[in-house]
Amino acid sequence: MDPVSLAALLLLVGIAVLLVIGAPISVAVGLSSLAAMFVFLGTEDGVLTAAQQIFRGINSFPLLAIPFFVLAGVIMNNGGIALRLVDAAKVLVGWAPGSLAQTNVAANALFGAVSGSGVAAAAAVGAVMTPLQEKERYDRSFAAAANVASAPSGMLIPPSNLMIVYSLVSGTSVAALFVGGYLPGIAWALVCMVCVHLYARSRPELRMTGRIGLAQSLKVLLDAVPALLLIVVVIGGILAGLFTATEASCIAVLYALLLSFLYRAISVRQLPGILIDAAKTTAVVMFLIGVSTVMGFVLSFARVPQTVSEGLFGLTTNPVLILLLIALVLLVVGCFMDATPAVLIFTPIFLPIVESFGIHPVHFGIMIVLGVCIGTITPPVGTILFVGAKVADLGIEPVVRRLVPFFAALVVVFIVVIFTPGLSLWLPGLLGLL
Repeated sequence: MDPVSLAALLLLVGIAVLLVIGAPISVAVGLSSLAAMFVFLGTEDGVLTAAQQIFRGINSFPLLAIPFFVLAGVIMNNGGIALRLVDAAKVLVGWAPGSLAQTNVAANALFGAVSGSGVAAAAAVGAVMTPLQEKERYDRSFAAAANVASAPSGMLIPPSNLMIVYSLVSGTSVAALFVGGYLPGIAWALVCMVCVHLYARSRPELRMTGRIGLAQSLKVLLDAVPALLLIVVVIGGILAGLFTATEASCIAVLYALLLSFLYRAISVRQLPGILIDAAKTTAVVMFLIGVSTVMGFVLSFARVPQTVSEGLFGLTTNPVLILLLIALVLLVVGCFMDATPAVLIFTPIFLPIVESFGIHPVHFGIMIVLGVCIGTITPPVGTILFVGAKVADLGIEPVVRRLVPFFAALVVVFIVVIFTPGLSLWLPGLLGLL
């Protein structure tokens, strides 16, 4: 076996073995990539090239958006914004069967849209809604499942750190990706609401709802307007050309900080802790991006994307079947790998394949983000699943049982998005972003 092929094999086997024995994904990718580089470059050149690739991977102006959006999300999580969005969601959907679970779904979409984090949404909104649902005789495991299933919708509705990562790897416009995520993100939330509705129909006790008076509804909605304005400021500013996504992330931090002080939900004493939390999350993401760049170099050097492409086309030249195979890979990978590394690893492998038969990079970006988002709610690695279960003080198994209908419905949404490019491309095209 030639050194390049041996390096590629060592990379893939090394990652698999390290993940099986419980190593963090960043460590598995980093060590395996370094070992692979030693095979075809030698020790000295391998270390030097790996360091250069890590620096190249994180030395990017657009990537500055990630730490600032992370910081904005942490501020919102501590700043009383979740409570106001829950109240607003209650006004909007509280009249429907399964009103509290419907409120949970809507609040997750709203909170995710302003924070860009599905994990933050599951933690903040779940902490508010799960006790309320249990008090109203909702099954605790179902309440947790509704929270877990709906939280990733905010990772599709901009701003989205996953889309920024995909943009970095693929060279696609961040603005086009942000706008393209709206309809699939809304579809995700609506499908979760349908699942809740069907569950509540068979349980009359969950259909008892109380409407909020008009005056109170207006007061609640007005109280939530400042939080929702963040979406208008960030996305509107990007689309109007007033600032880039990176500059928008800085504005999001300032806005979230001012709003939290206005709501008197955080104090100056809490700021160091908030900054430390954001720094920890950012460090993990940036290290992962750096080592994934090294892995991308090895994969490219070993012609792995071309080999995978030739293998797929050897099986079939039918674009529909190839898309279904890619979708299946993304769903399976999502079960064992977190969303960010999945996007970093599989974008350079699959993007050239789908582009070869005319799939737009924005459409594929929405497709890959949606696919790995489904992975965040599936065992054994689903981060949002673990956070949601922990918030509800439950084990994984009872939550997973209740998640099955949500998962099936979301897979249908995934397939519809794959074969309906207009869901991802209509809005960006309408705004002249394609």
